[in-house]
Amino acid sequence: MRSRPKMELQAKWIIPSGSIGESAPVYRRRFTCDHIRHAVLRITALGVYRAELNGKRVGDFFLAPGFTAYRDRLQVQEYDVTGLISAYNEFTITVGKGWYHSRFLLAWEVPEWRKCLMERPLAAIAELEILDESGQKILVSTDESWEWALSPVRENSLYDGEVYDATWVPHYRPVFVYPEQAGECFDPDGRSFRCQKPSDTLISQEGPFVRAVEERKPVSVLTTPKGERILDFGQNLAGTLRVEADGKAGETVDLSFGEVLDSEGNFYNANYRSAKCLYRYVCRDGKQTYMPELTFYGFRYVRVNAFPGGFTEEKKDAFTAVVLSSDMNRTGWIDSSDPLLNRFFENVIWGQRSNFIDIPTDCPQRDERAGWTGDAQVFVKTACLNFDAEQFFRKWLKDLAADQHEDGFMPTIIPDVRYRRFSSPAWGDAATIVPWEIYLAYGDRNVLADQFNSMKKWVDYISSDTLVPDLWIDELKAGERHYGDWVALDAPYGSYKGSTRDAFIGSAFYARSTELLVKAGKILQKDVSAYEALYKRIVQAFRKTFTEYKTETECILAAHFKLAENPQRAADQLAKMVLESGYQLITGFVGTPYILHVLSDYGYSDLSWAMILRKEYPSWLYQVTKGATTVWEHLDGIKPDGTMWSPQMNSFNHYAYGCVADWIYTKAAGIQTVEEAPGYEAVRIAPLPNERLGALRVRLLTRHGEIRSEWNRNGDHWHYEITTPVPAVLVIGNRERSVSAGSYSFDD
Repeated sequence: MRSRPKMELQAKWIIPSGSIGESAPVYRRRFTCDHIRHAVLRITALGVYRAELNGKRVGDFFLAPGFTAYRDRLQVQEYDVTGLISAYNEFTITVGKGWYHSRFLLAWEVPEWRKCLMERPLAAIAELEILDESGQKILVSTDESWEWALSPVRENSLYDGEVYDATWVPHYRPVFVYPEQAGECFDPDGRSFRCQKPSDTLISQEGPFVRAVEERKPVSVLTTPKGERILDFGQNLAGTLRVEADGKAGETVDLSFGEVLDSEGNFYNANYRSAKCLYRYVCRDGKQTYMPELTFYGFRYVRVNAFPGGFTEEKKDAFTAVVLSSDMNRTGWIDSSDPLLNRFFENVIWGQRSNFIDIPTDCPQRDERAGWTGDAQVFVKTACLNFDAEQFFRKWLKDLAADQHEDGFMPTIIPDVRYRRFSSPAWGDAATIVPWEIYLAYGDRNVLADQFNSMKKWVDYISSDTLVPDLWIDELKAGERHYGDWVALDAPYGSYKGSTRDAFIGSAFYARSTELLVKAGKILQKDVSAYEALYKRIVQAFRKTFTEYKTETECILAAHFKLAENPQRAADQLAKMVLESGYQLITGFVGTPYILHVLSDYGYSDLSWAMILRKEYPSWLYQVTKGATTVWEHLDGIKPDGTMWSPQMNSFNHYAYGCVADWIYTKAAGIQTVEEAPGYEAVRIAPLPNERLGALRVRLLTRHGEIRSEWNRNGDHWHYEITTPVPAVLVIGNRERSVSAGSYSFDD
């Protein structure tokens, strides 16, 4: 069922009364107001907006109103603007393309309903409610009395950046009021439907605001072998760039962005593909400051192509990288005696910051930046350990439910920017895995209640989609619908998919999603007996069909999901394969989240440690030895000889392989949720120290307080320091203890 409208505004949608080209329109209203007591602004746009009152920015939310399932949900922001109102006022709203209109949407096969939405102009709606000292309410709303002009933002796009002309003088004229008619569109099956009116989709803000969370100055200025002048910010990040200049009218600031340098030390951004990522500012006379706010960039390096008066190293302080991310409180910290492991964990943190910009994206730099469901379900557990991500994911899950088709089909990207009957195992299973992990992390059963119908529809869809009852097998379509063990290094030549069988992955996740649906149903006191029976049949069919395991990922799924007749035997086979490979990391998006867990859960924790601390290619720490400051999309993004993976798909800021951080929290430090007491109402702490690492210190902030787990080598024994704010079961060595809240020390 589609989400219901939750907000009504008395204002009208306003649009330009003429062509805008690539420019961002600016809307304006002037008004007077004396002796105010309080003022509140409610506002949103078809696009992204920047609102100003009397030349001062309203709020600190970048890229508002964010990205939602636009057919059904458009967030409205509310700001207290009391301090910005004066006797004589000018209220302006600049609207850029954002996710609603950008080429972002044209990179994919675009459905008719999406075209219908994109045909709507860059519109705004706002309602400024002012209460004066006498208690009288004054309403300043968007309507026919407003004006519009072409703004100094001459070009703007999420992929292609911004071009801003500070010499441009806007010429205002009357606006049109958007007629708000619903549009008739057709889906690929020829069924017609009505695109809802924009006012029918308004909801209150649900996700956290995207804010500037940090600022960074360049750490150095480089001159490349080609003679390019490069600013190095020392950290790959997502955000924007504030530049100060003293120039003459017509001079330009022209910049290019990159994540890495090539093997010869020259500027490189071929991996951005078609994304232009323009940063072009045309100066007015005098000192000035510019920062794009209707787009964002992914970068570590900035090439200075042009700068007023010429660029010299002394001018590097004129540049400030402004880091953007959804505003979430940090909750997890990991520190160890291994500097490379510490740096890798910081890479995981930076990858999450960079890719949690209103939605969980795959990467922040190239012509993609989409909410891939597979990446989200792979990383959700780690995400909720690193940051308080509950609000972030609950908003995204509502978009997921809104974009899920009536038959349960789940798009692989949420919000859905294309319409393809392509629903891959491990991607669509975000519908069940993400709500479950949010429940375990924060203990609120409402997330299961909100998503239960979506979870059920997904399991029912698999049941209706297979050629083989109680498995998910459709060999006729497998090549079209499966991402498989994505980017695994055991892939056949020329393929992005690992060698794990599609039917194996599909059936394994069919079992896992059904199992989680049953768990959720019981918590919500629903009758799920039919799904309990289905789960038993899936396990039986799986064991009968898949009697041998051909890859590491097949061993992992069989053991971790308890699908094997003998999970220990599957783990033994995995351990043998890992040992024979020399502890290489070769699994992809499907197997990697669980590989260390399976090894340590079945008696091979020494192999888990050997893998996580391995520095040679391919491994997690190999990236660090190559200078990585975020997690790569490909384990071989930069190969040992310095050459790069194909620029067609080689992001150096992907969070998926950073999922391994959850093993450090939950197994190495041993901090584990208890399913019967979710949200860390109770906890199990069972550390797994290893001689390869001298010390580990982990802190985790939960709803109930801070948990600490520390261990270090003290002579010939291990010393432990444990702090728990809740009742806990502590497993130290071979001894299990039940303790109350408090701090404890042990030697083993």
